[in-house]
Amino acid sequence: MHLSSVAHPHAADRSRLRLLCGYENGSVTMWGYVRDDKDISIEGIGWESLWTVRLHVESVMAMAVSPDGSFALSVSADHLIGRYNLSEAESAAEPQEACTVFRTKHPGNGSIAIKDDCRVCAVGGWDGRIRLYSTKAFKPLGTLAYHKKNCQSLTFAHPQSSPRAGSPTPPNTQGGDEDYDDDMTEQEKKERTRWLVSGGQDSRVAIWSLMDFGKA
Repeated sequence: MHLSSVAHPHAADRSRLRLLCGYENGSVTMWGYVRDDKDISIEGIGWESLWTVRLHVESVMAMAVSPDGSFALSVSADHLIGRYNLSEAESAAEPQEACTVFRTKHPGNGSIAIKDDCRVCAVGGWDGRIRLYSTKAFKPLGTLAYHKKNCQSLTFAHPQSSPRAGSPTPPNTQGGDEDYDDDMTEQEKKERTRWLVSGGQDSRVAIWSLMDFGKA
């Protein structure tokens, strides 16, 4: 599931909730909270299905939404990767036209993550391999091998941004952590923004230092 908000169609100072869900039948549904008179939903009242698309022939095992909220990717027990252009699907007469299926050579996938630049994704397989793809054409960019069993979790590092003037200092930059960051060179900090972390059923956690894919 992924919970987010979008601009209200009639009120500039308000927003509306969206909930993207993947299901065992291989479908993905976008739900929207459409009531303006109640801010709190009781027992699901006020939520409506905005669109449903089924791209997988097996259960959706994992799903990720791009950091900019423009698209989502899903993986399954099958060999398919689904891409959903979220804004287009909501406005299209046929939501299926805003979604695409990419066929890989590797069935059985249990995790997926999208890099902050939205151009690269990582897919964790039941064979323990992690496969990197471009998110536009799904061109293979490489395979990482370490885990002996199912790769169950993936996440990319997030670039550190400078705090705005007047904004509070984030907790993770106070005290010893701040001193530790000062000991790192700019090159070391840059390299850490390219980290990918994976967790497997083999009880192992791996940190991968990826190359700079540039315009991949």
